[in-house]
Amino acid sequence: MNVVVQTSACVGAGQCALVAPEVFDQDDDGIVLLLEAEPHGADAEAATRAARLCPARAISLT
Repeated sequence: MNVVVQTSACVGAGQCALVAPEVFDQDDDGIVLLLEAEPHGADAEAATRAARLCPARAISLT
């Protein structure tokens, strides 16, 4: 799995960082930061959940 984020689409809701803190964080403005582009195991499952929860659809998985 490969995680891609569109920072320009991010609205700073923070669901990604709450659900998958090993994969995502937020900068000082609340915009998503990608920590792990190729998560595995439980982190991959959490990244999938975070992508579904993102209100701006700023996270995509390939």
